[in-house]
Amino acid sequence: MEFEIILAVAMFACAILGLLAGYSVALTLGGVALLFALVGIATGTFSPSFLIAFPSRIQGASIMQSQTLVAVPLFVLMGVILERSRVAEDLLHIASRLLARVRGGLGYAVVLVGALLAASTGIVGATVITMTLIALPTMLRQGYDPKLATGTIAASGTLGQIIPPSIVLILLADAVSNAASQASLKGAGSGVVSVGDLFAGALIPGVLLVVFYLLYIAAMAWLKPATCPPVTLAEDTQPLTVKEVAFGLGAPLLLIIAVLGAILGGVAPPTEAAAIGAAGAVLLAGIRLADEAKSRLAPLILAGLGSIIAILVLRNTMDLRAGVATISGANSIGIILTILASLVFFAGVAAGLLVLRKMRQLLPALTSATHITSMVFLILIGASLFSLVFRGYGGDEMVAALLHQAPGGKWGALAMTMLVMFILGFFLDFIEIVFVVVPLVAPPLIMLGFDPVWLAILMALNLQTSFLTPPFGFALFYLRGAAPDEINTMDIWRGAVPFIGLQIAMIILVGFVPALATWLPSLAAN
Repeated sequence: MEFEIILAVAMFACAILGLLAGYSVALTLGGVALLFALVGIATGTFSPSFLIAFPSRIQGASIMQSQTLVAVPLFVLMGVILERSRVAEDLLHIASRLLARVRGGLGYAVVLVGALLAASTGIVGATVITMTLIALPTMLRQGYDPKLATGTIAASGTLGQIIPPSIVLILLADAVSNAASQASLKGAGSGVVSVGDLFAGALIPGVLLVVFYLLYIAAMAWLKPATCPPVTLAEDTQPLTVKEVAFGLGAPLLLIIAVLGAILGGVAPPTEAAAIGAAGAVLLAGIRLADEAKSRLAPLILAGLGSIIAILVLRNTMDLRAGVATISGANSIGIILTILASLVFFAGVAAGLLVLRKMRQLLPALTSATHITSMVFLILIGASLFSLVFRGYGGDEMVAALLHQAPGGKWGALAMTMLVMFILGFFLDFIEIVFVVVPLVAPPLIMLGFDPVWLAILMALNLQTSFLTPPFGFALFYLRGAAPDEINTMDIWRGAVPFIGLQIAMIILVGFVPALATWLPSLAAN
Protein backbone atom coordinates (compact mmCIF):
# COMPACT_ATOMS: atom_id res chain seq x y z
CA MET A 1 0.00 0.00 0.00
CA GLU A 2 2.80 2.41 0.81
CA PHE A 3 4.41 1.72 -2.58
CA GLU A 4 1.10 2.54 -4.31
CA ILE A 5 0.88 5.87 -2.46
CA ILE A 6 4.48 6.66 -3.43
CA LEU A 7 3.64 5.98 -7.10
CA ALA A 8 0.51 8.15 -6.86
CA VAL A 9 2.47 11.08 -5.42
CA ALA A 10 5.27 10.58 -7.96
CA MET A 11 2.72 10.49 -10.77
CA PHE A 12 1.18 13.80 -9.70
CA ALA A 13 4.64 15.38 -9.29
CA CYS A 14 5.78 14.20 -12.74
CA ALA A 15 2.64 15.63 -14.34
CA ILE A 16 3.21 19.03 -12.69
CA LEU A 17 6.89 19.05 -13.72
CA GLY A 18 5.97 18.14 -17.30
CA LEU A 19 3.43 20.97 -17.46
CA LEU A 20 5.92 23.46 -16.01
CA ALA A 21 8.47 22.33 -18.61
CA GLY A 22 6.05 23.51 -21.30
CA TYR A 23 4.96 20.20 -22.80
CA SER A 24 1.49 19.77 -24.29
CA VAL A 25 -1.10 19.57 -21.51
CA ALA A 26 -3.23 16.76 -22.94
CA LEU A 27 -0.26 14.63 -24.03
CA THR A 28 1.56 15.20 -20.72
CA LEU A 29 -1.41 14.10 -18.63
CA GLY A 30 -2.19 11.10 -20.83
CA GLY A 31 1.46 10.13 -21.30
CA VAL A 32 2.34 10.29 -17.60
CA ALA A 33 -0.78 8.26 -16.79
CA LEU A 34 0.09 5.53 -19.30
CA LEU A 35 3.71 5.41 -18.14
CA PHE A 36 2.76 4.95 -14.49
CA ALA A 37 0.04 2.48 -15.42
CA LEU A 38 2.65 0.33 -17.17
CA VAL A 39 4.94 0.60 -14.14
CA GLY A 40 2.07 -0.43 -11.89
CA ILE A 41 1.10 -3.39 -14.08
CA ALA A 42 4.74 -4.55 -14.20
CA THR A 43 5.06 -4.35 -10.41
CA GLY A 44 1.60 -5.77 -9.70
CA THR A 45 0.35 -2.63 -7.95
CA PHE A 46 -2.10 -1.48 -10.65
CA SER A 47 -5.04 -3.41 -12.12
CA PRO A 48 -5.32 -3.40 -15.96
CA SER A 49 -9.12 -3.31 -15.57
CA PHE A 50 -8.90 0.46 -15.07
CA LEU A 51 -7.44 0.90 -18.58
CA ILE A 52 -9.99 -1.52 -20.02
CA ALA A 53 -12.77 0.70 -18.64
CA PHE A 54 -11.26 3.87 -20.15
CA PRO A 55 -12.98 3.75 -23.62
CA SER A 56 -16.42 3.32 -22.05
CA ARG A 57 -15.59 6.21 -19.69
CA ILE A 58 -14.86 8.46 -22.69
CA GLN A 59 -18.02 7.38 -24.50
CA GLY A 60 -20.12 7.62 -21.35
CA ALA A 61 -22.22 10.36 -19.82
CA SER A 62 -19.24 12.15 -18.24
CA ILE A 63 -17.63 13.22 -21.55
CA MET A 64 -18.99 12.40 -25.01
CA GLN A 65 -22.63 12.07 -23.93
CA SER A 66 -22.54 14.98 -21.49
CA GLN A 67 -25.25 17.53 -22.28
CA THR A 68 -23.36 20.08 -20.21
CA LEU A 69 -20.21 19.94 -22.34
CA VAL A 70 -22.18 20.40 -25.58
CA ALA A 71 -22.50 24.07 -24.61
CA VAL A 72 -18.71 24.55 -24.72
CA PRO A 73 -18.18 24.66 -28.52
CA LEU A 74 -21.29 26.81 -28.97
CA PHE A 75 -20.21 29.44 -26.43
CA VAL A 76 -16.68 29.36 -27.89
CA LEU A 77 -18.11 29.98 -31.37
CA MET A 78 -20.21 32.82 -29.98
CA GLY A 79 -17.17 34.50 -28.45
CA VAL A 80 -14.92 34.05 -31.50
CA ILE A 81 -17.49 35.50 -33.92
CA LEU A 82 -18.10 38.54 -31.71
CA GLU A 83 -14.36 39.06 -31.33
CA ARG A 84 -13.72 38.95 -35.07
CA SER A 85 -16.60 41.32 -35.83
CA ARG A 86 -14.92 44.03 -33.72
CA VAL A 87 -17.84 44.49 -31.33
CA ALA A 88 -15.31 45.26 -28.57
CA GLU A 89 -14.02 48.24 -30.53
CA ASP A 90 -17.51 49.72 -30.73
CA LEU A 91 -18.15 49.13 -27.01
CA LEU A 92 -14.87 50.77 -25.98
CA HIS A 93 -15.38 53.69 -28.33
CA ILE A 94 -18.88 54.43 -27.04
CA ALA A 95 -18.15 53.86 -23.34
CA SER A 96 -14.98 55.96 -23.37
CA ARG A 97 -16.80 58.81 -25.13
CA LEU A 98 -19.69 58.73 -22.67
CA LEU A 99 -17.31 58.81 -19.65
CA ALA A 100 -14.56 60.91 -21.21
CA ARG A 101 -14.82 64.02 -19.03
CA VAL A 102 -15.02 62.09 -15.75
CA ARG A 103 -11.74 61.69 -13.85
CA GLY A 104 -10.82 58.04 -14.28
CA GLY A 105 -13.48 57.75 -17.00
CA LEU A 106 -11.30 55.68 -19.32
CA GLY A 107 -10.65 53.23 -16.48
CA TYR A 108 -14.38 52.98 -15.76
CA ALA A 109 -15.03 52.43 -19.47
CA VAL A 110 -12.48 49.61 -19.66
CA VAL A 111 -14.00 47.83 -16.63
CA LEU A 112 -17.58 48.19 -17.88
CA VAL A 113 -16.66 47.05 -21.39
CA GLY A 114 -14.75 44.14 -19.89
CA ALA A 115 -17.90 43.14 -18.00
CA LEU A 116 -20.04 43.39 -21.15
CA LEU A 117 -17.54 41.40 -23.18
CA ALA A 118 -17.37 38.85 -20.37
CA ALA A 119 -21.11 38.30 -20.64
CA SER A 120 -21.03 38.14 -24.43
CA THR A 121 -17.73 36.49 -25.41
CA GLY A 122 -16.03 35.08 -22.30
CA ILE A 123 -12.67 34.75 -24.12
CA VAL A 124 -9.91 36.31 -22.01
CA GLY A 125 -7.24 36.47 -24.70
CA ALA A 126 -9.45 38.23 -27.23
CA THR A 127 -10.76 40.72 -24.65
CA VAL A 128 -7.33 41.63 -23.21
CA ILE A 129 -5.65 41.98 -26.61
CA THR A 130 -8.49 44.06 -28.04
CA MET A 131 -8.59 46.45 -25.09
CA THR A 132 -4.77 46.66 -25.01
CA LEU A 133 -4.61 47.65 -28.67
CA ILE A 134 -7.49 50.12 -28.46
CA ALA A 135 -7.57 51.56 -24.93
CA LEU A 136 -4.00 51.35 -23.64
CA PRO A 137 -2.42 53.83 -26.13
CA THR A 138 -5.21 56.33 -25.38
CA MET A 139 -4.82 55.89 -21.63
CA LEU A 140 -1.07 56.44 -21.82
CA ARG A 141 -1.49 59.41 -24.14
CA GLN A 142 -3.96 61.01 -21.70
CA GLY A 143 -1.48 60.65 -18.80
CA TYR A 144 -2.68 57.49 -17.03
CA ASP A 145 -0.17 55.73 -14.80
CA PRO A 146 1.12 52.69 -16.76
CA LYS A 147 0.62 50.37 -13.77
CA LEU A 148 -3.00 51.43 -13.27
CA ALA A 149 -3.74 51.28 -16.99
CA THR A 150 -2.26 47.82 -17.56
CA GLY A 151 -3.72 46.41 -14.32
CA THR A 152 -7.20 47.67 -15.19
CA ILE A 153 -7.08 46.15 -18.68
CA ALA A 154 -5.68 42.79 -17.52
CA ALA A 155 -8.17 42.48 -14.63
CA SER A 156 -11.15 43.55 -16.74
CA GLY A 157 -10.23 40.95 -19.34
CA THR A 158 -10.45 38.17 -16.74
CA LEU A 159 -14.07 38.98 -15.82
CA GLY A 160 -15.11 36.55 -18.53
CA GLN A 161 -14.10 33.71 -16.22
CA ILE A 162 -16.65 34.54 -13.51
CA ILE A 163 -19.43 36.48 -15.24
CA PRO A 164 -21.73 34.01 -17.03
CA PRO A 165 -21.84 32.58 -19.61
CA SER A 166 -18.31 31.38 -18.83
CA ILE A 167 -16.37 28.37 -20.11
CA VAL A 168 -14.84 28.00 -16.63
CA LEU A 169 -18.29 27.71 -15.06
CA ILE A 170 -19.41 25.13 -17.63
CA LEU A 171 -16.35 22.95 -17.03
CA LEU A 172 -16.65 23.42 -13.27
CA ALA A 173 -20.33 22.48 -13.41
CA ASP A 174 -19.43 19.19 -15.07
CA ALA A 175 -16.59 18.45 -12.62
CA VAL A 176 -18.52 19.47 -9.48
CA SER A 177 -21.65 17.66 -10.63
CA ASN A 178 -19.66 14.44 -10.97
CA ALA A 179 -18.12 15.08 -7.54
CA ALA A 180 -21.55 15.72 -6.01
CA SER A 181 -22.82 12.48 -7.55
CA GLN A 182 -19.92 10.58 -5.96
CA ALA A 183 -20.64 12.22 -2.61
CA SER A 184 -24.38 11.46 -2.84
CA LEU A 185 -23.61 7.78 -3.39
CA LYS A 186 -21.91 7.89 0.02
CA GLY A 187 -24.84 9.66 1.64
CA ALA A 188 -23.71 13.30 1.36
CA GLY A 189 -25.24 16.04 -0.78
CA SER A 190 -27.98 15.93 -3.41
CA GLY A 191 -25.80 15.06 -6.38
CA VAL A 192 -27.55 17.61 -8.63
CA VAL A 193 -25.50 20.62 -9.84
CA SER A 194 -26.37 22.23 -13.17
CA VAL A 195 -24.75 24.88 -15.35
CA GLY A 196 -27.73 27.10 -14.63
CA ASP A 197 -27.04 26.83 -10.90
CA LEU A 198 -23.45 28.02 -11.36
CA PHE A 199 -24.47 30.78 -13.78
CA ALA A 200 -26.99 32.05 -11.23
CA GLY A 201 -24.53 31.61 -8.36
CA ALA A 202 -21.74 33.52 -10.14
CA LEU A 203 -23.89 36.48 -11.14
CA ILE A 204 -23.82 38.42 -7.85
CA PRO A 205 -20.09 37.78 -7.13
CA GLY A 206 -19.27 38.77 -10.73
CA VAL A 207 -21.20 42.04 -10.48
CA LEU A 208 -19.68 42.77 -7.07
CA LEU A 209 -16.20 42.21 -8.50
CA VAL A 210 -16.95 44.80 -11.20
CA VAL A 211 -18.05 47.18 -8.42
CA PHE A 212 -14.80 46.49 -6.53
CA TYR A 213 -12.77 47.39 -9.64
CA LEU A 214 -14.76 50.60 -10.17
CA LEU A 215 -14.37 51.59 -6.50
CA TYR A 216 -10.62 51.01 -6.71
CA ILE A 217 -10.32 53.29 -9.75
CA ALA A 218 -12.50 55.89 -7.99
CA ALA A 219 -10.22 55.70 -4.94
CA MET A 220 -7.16 56.19 -7.15
CA ALA A 221 -8.85 59.16 -8.86
CA TRP A 222 -9.51 60.72 -5.43
CA LEU A 223 -6.25 59.86 -3.65
CA LYS A 224 -3.87 60.06 -6.63
CA PRO A 225 -5.65 62.18 -9.28
CA ALA A 226 -2.53 62.40 -11.44
CA THR A 227 -2.71 58.65 -12.16
CA CYS A 228 -6.06 58.85 -14.00
CA PRO A 229 -6.87 62.30 -15.40
CA PRO A 230 -10.04 63.08 -17.39
CA VAL A 231 -9.80 62.68 -21.16
CA THR A 232 -9.46 65.73 -23.37
CA LEU A 233 -11.59 65.33 -26.50
CA ALA A 234 -10.64 67.05 -29.72
CA GLU A 235 -12.79 70.04 -30.64
CA ASP A 236 -13.85 68.44 -33.92
CA THR A 237 -15.05 65.24 -32.21
CA GLN A 238 -18.60 64.49 -33.29
CA PRO A 239 -21.13 63.70 -30.54
CA LEU A 240 -22.44 60.17 -30.31
CA THR A 241 -25.66 59.50 -32.19
CA VAL A 242 -28.62 57.49 -30.93
CA LYS A 243 -27.96 54.93 -33.68
CA GLU A 244 -24.35 54.41 -32.53
CA VAL A 245 -25.39 53.91 -28.91
CA ALA A 246 -28.30 51.65 -29.87
CA PHE A 247 -26.25 49.36 -32.08
CA GLY A 248 -22.97 49.58 -30.15
CA LEU A 249 -24.46 49.01 -26.67
CA GLY A 250 -28.06 47.95 -27.23
CA ALA A 251 -27.42 45.00 -29.54
CA PRO A 252 -24.81 43.28 -27.30
CA LEU A 253 -27.07 43.86 -24.28
CA LEU A 254 -29.97 42.28 -26.17
CA LEU A 255 -27.86 39.20 -26.86
CA ILE A 256 -26.74 38.97 -23.21
CA ILE A 257 -30.33 39.26 -21.98
CA ALA A 258 -31.46 36.58 -24.44
CA VAL A 259 -28.78 34.08 -23.43
CA LEU A 260 -28.67 34.63 -19.67
CA GLY A 261 -32.39 35.28 -19.43
CA ALA A 262 -33.13 31.99 -21.19
CA ILE A 263 -30.93 30.05 -18.74
CA LEU A 264 -31.75 31.83 -15.47
CA GLY A 265 -35.43 32.12 -16.33
CA GLY A 266 -35.73 28.42 -17.06
CA VAL A 267 -36.88 29.08 -20.64
CA ALA A 268 -34.06 27.05 -22.19
CA PRO A 269 -31.31 24.75 -20.87
CA PRO A 270 -27.67 25.91 -21.21
CA THR A 271 -27.08 23.94 -24.44
CA GLU A 272 -30.05 25.54 -26.20
CA ALA A 273 -29.13 28.95 -24.78
CA ALA A 274 -25.60 28.48 -26.12
CA ALA A 275 -27.08 27.78 -29.55
CA ILE A 276 -29.12 30.99 -29.23
CA GLY A 277 -25.93 32.83 -28.30
CA ALA A 278 -23.97 31.46 -31.28
CA ALA A 279 -26.78 32.34 -33.68
CA GLY A 280 -27.19 35.75 -32.03
CA ALA A 281 -23.46 36.38 -32.45
CA VAL A 282 -23.80 35.68 -36.18
CA LEU A 283 -26.67 38.19 -36.34
CA LEU A 284 -24.78 40.80 -34.32
CA ALA A 285 -21.63 40.35 -36.42
CA GLY A 286 -23.71 40.60 -39.60
CA ILE A 287 -25.21 43.91 -38.45
CA ARG A 288 -21.76 45.22 -37.49
CA LEU A 289 -20.13 44.27 -40.82
CA ALA A 290 -23.06 44.91 -43.17
CA ASP A 291 -22.02 48.50 -43.94
CA GLU A 292 -18.41 47.49 -44.66
CA ALA A 293 -19.64 44.66 -46.88
CA LYS A 294 -21.99 47.10 -48.67
CA SER A 295 -24.77 44.63 -48.08
CA ARG A 296 -28.50 45.37 -48.10
CA LEU A 297 -29.22 42.52 -45.73
CA ALA A 298 -28.89 44.60 -42.54
CA PRO A 299 -32.69 45.03 -41.99
CA LEU A 300 -33.25 41.28 -42.34
CA ILE A 301 -30.41 40.54 -39.92
CA LEU A 302 -31.80 43.08 -37.44
CA ALA A 303 -35.24 41.46 -37.68
CA GLY A 304 -33.62 38.09 -37.01
CA LEU A 305 -31.95 39.48 -33.87
CA GLY A 306 -35.26 40.82 -32.58
CA SER A 307 -37.00 37.52 -33.32
CA ILE A 308 -34.82 35.78 -30.68
CA ILE A 309 -36.68 37.56 -27.88
CA ALA A 310 -40.02 36.86 -29.60
CA ILE A 311 -39.28 33.12 -29.82
CA LEU A 312 -38.16 32.93 -26.17
CA VAL A 313 -41.26 34.80 -24.97
CA LEU A 314 -43.60 32.66 -27.08
CA ARG A 315 -41.94 29.45 -25.93
CA ASN A 316 -42.30 30.46 -22.31
CA THR A 317 -45.96 31.48 -22.64
CA MET A 318 -47.31 28.83 -25.02
CA ASP A 319 -47.35 25.05 -24.54
CA LEU A 320 -45.24 24.31 -27.62
CA ARG A 321 -42.37 22.27 -26.17
CA ALA A 322 -43.97 18.85 -26.56
CA GLY A 323 -45.28 19.60 -30.04
CA VAL A 324 -48.81 18.51 -29.13
CA ALA A 325 -50.56 21.85 -28.81
CA THR A 326 -54.09 22.02 -30.14
CA ILE A 327 -54.73 24.24 -33.16
CA SER A 328 -57.44 26.40 -31.66
CA GLY A 329 -57.90 29.90 -30.30
CA ALA A 330 -54.92 31.70 -28.75
CA ASN A 331 -52.77 28.60 -28.92
CA SER A 332 -53.03 28.41 -32.71
CA ILE A 333 -52.07 32.09 -32.89
CA GLY A 334 -49.04 31.32 -30.74
CA ILE A 335 -48.01 28.48 -33.05
CA ILE A 336 -48.33 30.69 -36.14
CA LEU A 337 -46.37 33.53 -34.51
CA THR A 338 -43.64 31.11 -33.41
CA ILE A 339 -43.32 29.68 -36.92
CA LEU A 340 -43.12 33.18 -38.42
CA ALA A 341 -40.55 34.32 -35.83
CA SER A 342 -38.49 31.18 -36.48
CA LEU A 343 -38.54 31.79 -40.23
CA VAL A 344 -37.38 35.38 -39.70
CA PHE A 345 -34.71 34.13 -37.29
CA PHE A 346 -33.28 31.54 -39.72
CA ALA A 347 -33.42 34.03 -42.60
CA GLY A 348 -31.51 36.54 -40.47
CA VAL A 349 -28.87 33.95 -39.50
CA ALA A 350 -28.43 32.99 -43.16
CA ALA A 351 -28.01 36.66 -44.08
CA GLY A 352 -25.48 37.12 -41.26
CA LEU A 353 -23.48 34.13 -42.49
CA LEU A 354 -23.44 35.58 -45.99
CA VAL A 355 -22.10 38.89 -44.69
CA LEU A 356 -19.41 37.12 -42.63
CA ARG A 357 -18.43 35.05 -45.66
CA LYS A 358 -18.26 38.14 -47.85
CA MET A 359 -15.98 39.84 -45.31
CA ARG A 360 -13.85 36.65 -45.12
CA GLN A 361 -14.47 36.24 -41.40
CA LEU A 362 -16.61 33.10 -41.37
CA LEU A 363 -13.95 30.46 -42.10
CA PRO A 364 -11.33 31.97 -39.72
CA ALA A 365 -13.95 32.12 -36.95
CA LEU A 366 -15.00 28.50 -37.48
CA THR A 367 -11.36 27.39 -37.63
CA SER A 368 -10.46 29.24 -34.41
CA ALA A 369 -13.52 27.87 -32.58
CA THR A 370 -12.64 24.34 -33.73
CA HIS A 371 -9.06 24.68 -32.48
CA ILE A 372 -10.16 25.95 -29.05
CA THR A 373 -12.87 23.30 -28.66
CA SER A 374 -10.54 20.51 -29.76
CA MET A 375 -7.92 21.66 -27.25
CA VAL A 376 -10.47 21.65 -24.40
CA PHE A 377 -11.78 18.17 -25.17
CA LEU A 378 -8.34 16.69 -25.80
CA ILE A 379 -7.23 17.99 -22.40
CA LEU A 380 -10.40 16.54 -20.90
CA ILE A 381 -9.61 13.09 -22.35
CA GLY A 382 -6.00 13.22 -21.11
CA ALA A 383 -7.12 14.42 -17.68
CA SER A 384 -9.73 11.66 -17.53
CA LEU A 385 -7.05 9.03 -18.13
CA PHE A 386 -4.81 10.69 -15.54
CA SER A 387 -7.53 10.72 -12.86
CA LEU A 388 -8.45 7.11 -13.68
CA VAL A 389 -4.88 5.87 -13.15
CA PHE A 390 -4.49 8.10 -10.08
CA ARG A 391 -7.61 6.52 -8.58
CA GLY A 392 -6.26 3.08 -9.48
CA TYR A 393 -3.36 3.75 -7.12
CA GLY A 394 -5.74 4.93 -4.39
CA GLY A 395 -4.79 8.57 -4.87
CA ASP A 396 -8.37 9.78 -4.40
CA GLU A 397 -8.56 8.03 -1.03
CA MET A 398 -5.23 9.60 -0.06
CA VAL A 399 -6.50 13.10 -0.93
CA ALA A 400 -9.76 12.49 0.95
CA ALA A 401 -7.89 11.29 4.03
CA LEU A 402 -5.55 14.30 3.84
CA LEU A 403 -8.48 16.74 3.74
CA HIS A 404 -10.41 14.95 6.48
CA GLN A 405 -7.34 15.07 8.75
CA ALA A 406 -6.49 18.71 7.98
CA PRO A 407 -6.05 20.93 11.06
CA GLY A 408 -9.07 23.14 11.66
CA GLY A 409 -11.63 20.58 10.53
CA LYS A 410 -13.58 21.14 7.34
CA TRP A 411 -12.71 24.85 7.25
CA GLY A 412 -9.03 23.99 7.46
CA ALA A 413 -9.51 21.54 4.58
CA LEU A 414 -11.25 24.22 2.52
CA ALA A 415 -8.55 26.80 3.28
CA MET A 416 -5.82 24.32 2.34
CA THR A 417 -7.59 23.50 -0.94
CA MET A 418 -8.02 27.18 -1.84
CA LEU A 419 -4.37 27.87 -1.02
CA VAL A 420 -3.13 24.97 -3.15
CA MET A 421 -5.33 26.03 -6.09
CA PHE A 422 -4.11 29.63 -5.74
CA ILE A 423 -0.45 28.54 -5.76
CA LEU A 424 -1.00 26.19 -8.71
CA GLY A 425 -2.58 29.15 -10.53
CA PHE A 426 0.85 30.81 -10.62
CA PHE A 427 2.09 28.04 -12.92
CA LEU A 428 -0.85 26.13 -14.43
CA ASP A 429 -3.77 27.01 -16.70
CA PHE A 430 -7.31 26.97 -15.28
CA ILE A 431 -8.31 24.05 -17.54
CA GLU A 432 -5.56 21.88 -16.09
CA ILE A 433 -6.64 22.73 -12.54
CA VAL A 434 -10.32 22.06 -13.30
CA PHE A 435 -9.66 18.70 -14.94
CA VAL A 436 -6.91 17.43 -12.61
CA VAL A 437 -7.33 19.02 -9.16
CA VAL A 438 -11.08 19.64 -8.81
CA PRO A 439 -12.15 15.98 -9.34
CA LEU A 440 -9.74 14.99 -6.55
CA VAL A 441 -10.66 17.58 -3.90
CA ALA A 442 -14.34 18.32 -4.59
CA PRO A 443 -15.86 14.94 -3.50
CA PRO A 444 -14.28 14.91 -0.01
CA LEU A 445 -15.10 18.61 0.50
CA ILE A 446 -18.76 18.01 -0.40
CA MET A 447 -18.78 15.01 1.93
CA LEU A 448 -17.54 17.33 4.69
CA GLY A 449 -20.78 19.27 4.30
CA PHE A 450 -20.01 22.14 1.91
CA ASP A 451 -22.66 23.25 -0.58
CA PRO A 452 -21.45 22.21 -4.07
CA VAL A 453 -22.67 25.40 -5.80
CA TRP A 454 -21.00 27.64 -3.22
CA LEU A 455 -17.83 25.54 -3.41
CA ALA A 456 -17.80 25.79 -7.22
CA ILE A 457 -18.15 29.59 -7.13
CA LEU A 458 -15.26 29.85 -4.64
CA MET A 459 -13.16 27.71 -6.98
CA ALA A 460 -14.16 29.81 -9.99
CA LEU A 461 -13.10 33.02 -8.22
CA ASN A 462 -9.84 31.32 -7.22
CA LEU A 463 -9.19 30.15 -10.77
CA GLN A 464 -9.79 33.68 -12.03
CA THR A 465 -6.72 34.85 -10.12
CA SER A 466 -4.57 32.41 -12.15
CA PHE A 467 -4.90 34.76 -15.14
CA LEU A 468 -3.29 37.62 -13.21
CA THR A 469 -0.67 35.91 -11.04
CA PRO A 470 2.87 36.20 -12.42
CA PRO A 471 4.94 34.70 -13.89
CA PHE A 472 2.50 32.65 -16.03
CA GLY A 473 -0.74 34.65 -15.81
CA PHE A 474 -2.25 34.40 -19.29
CA ALA A 475 -3.82 37.86 -19.17
CA LEU A 476 -0.36 39.28 -18.42
CA PHE A 477 1.11 37.37 -21.37
CA TYR A 478 -1.59 38.63 -23.73
CA LEU A 479 -1.15 42.20 -22.53
CA ARG A 480 2.66 42.03 -22.78
CA GLY A 481 2.42 40.81 -26.36
CA ALA A 482 0.09 43.60 -27.47
CA ALA A 483 1.40 46.48 -25.32
CA PRO A 484 3.74 49.19 -26.66
CA ASP A 485 7.47 48.77 -26.07
CA GLU A 486 7.47 51.63 -23.57
CA ILE A 487 5.55 49.41 -21.10
CA ASN A 488 7.91 47.12 -19.19
CA THR A 489 6.96 43.77 -17.72
CA MET A 490 7.41 44.86 -14.09
CA ASP A 491 4.85 47.66 -14.58
CA ILE A 492 2.36 45.05 -15.82
CA TRP A 493 3.06 42.75 -12.86
CA ARG A 494 2.85 45.56 -10.29
CA GLY A 495 -0.35 46.84 -11.89
CA ALA A 496 -2.00 43.43 -11.49
CA VAL A 497 -1.24 43.10 -7.75
CA PRO A 498 -4.06 45.38 -6.43
CA PHE A 499 -6.62 43.58 -8.59
CA ILE A 500 -5.38 40.19 -7.35
CA GLY A 501 -5.97 41.55 -3.85
CA LEU A 502 -9.53 42.56 -4.83
CA GLN A 503 -10.17 39.06 -6.20
CA ILE A 504 -8.89 37.49 -2.97
CA ALA A 505 -11.14 39.87 -1.00
CA MET A 506 -14.07 38.68 -3.14
CA ILE A 507 -13.22 35.04 -2.34
CA ILE A 508 -13.15 35.85 1.40
CA LEU A 509 -16.45 37.76 1.16
CA VAL A 510 -18.24 34.89 -0.61
CA GLY A 511 -16.65 32.49 1.90
CA PHE A 512 -18.12 34.38 4.85
CA VAL A 513 -21.43 35.21 3.12
CA PRO A 514 -22.45 32.03 1.22
CA ALA A 515 -25.81 33.59 0.28
CA LEU A 516 -23.98 35.68 -2.33
CA ALA A 517 -23.50 32.46 -4.29
CA THR A 518 -26.50 30.41 -3.20
CA TRP A 519 -29.40 32.88 -3.04
CA LEU A 520 -30.07 33.22 -6.78
CA PRO A 521 -29.81 29.44 -7.49
CA SER A 522 -32.25 28.74 -4.66
CA LEU A 523 -34.58 31.44 -5.99
CA ALA A 524 -34.44 29.96 -9.49
CA ALA A 525 -35.14 26.48 -8.08
CA ASN A 526 -38.33 27.74 -6.46
